[in-house]
Amino acid sequence: MYKTLILATRNQHKQRELTEMLAPLGIEIKSLLDFPDFPEVEEDGQTFADNAIKKARVTAQFSGLTSLADDSGLEVKALGGQPGIYSARFAGRPGDDEANNRKLLQLMKGVPEDSRQARFVCVIAICGPNQEIQTVRGVCNGTIAAEPRGKEGFGYDPLFIPDGYELSFAELSAQEKNLISHRGRALQELKRLMSRMKRD
Repeated sequence: MYKTLILATRNQHKQRELTEMLAPLGIEIKSLLDFPDFPEVEEDGQTFADNAIKKARVTAQFSGLTSLADDSGLEVKALGGQPGIYSARFAGRPGDDEANNRKLLQLMKGVPEDSRQARFVCVIAICGPNQEIQTVRGVCNGTIAAEPRGKEGFGYDPLFIPDGYELSFAELSAQEKNLISHRGRALQELKRLMSRMKRD
């Protein structure tokens, strides 16, 4: 089992979330913030898996370390699956959470409560220094709220109410969210995969 894992992200929210969830494995975690000269990777895939695999491969090749990349997003049923792979740049500028949420609410205006189903999807790719790669997937179903709720989390968390809950992701603690989120579920699959890799 490798001792160091590099996360293919500069997103500090995502880095913190992933680091907390991977802590039990006892692996040193680095991110692209530790590699200031790392080149930008264009996310030009047609699926979450395409983008995750590309980021993981480029990061492993650049760093010489085993890398982990995730691509995730929100799929809203009433919008035909939008924003999907464009979730981070739905409103135009990448990473503008407030603008993305405003656009989503505008598009969902007038959509009745029983037609606001959505799901968060996460695909994680792990790539070794020799370019061997494996992927896992996690999904969390829920609905879109009529207005932002809560101050925790990031992205669309204030608008997403997971099935079985009355609180949005942004109203849950990080620990509660990590247990049920798309990324948390993908990481549980990843941990099982890594345990098998260790035995092999």
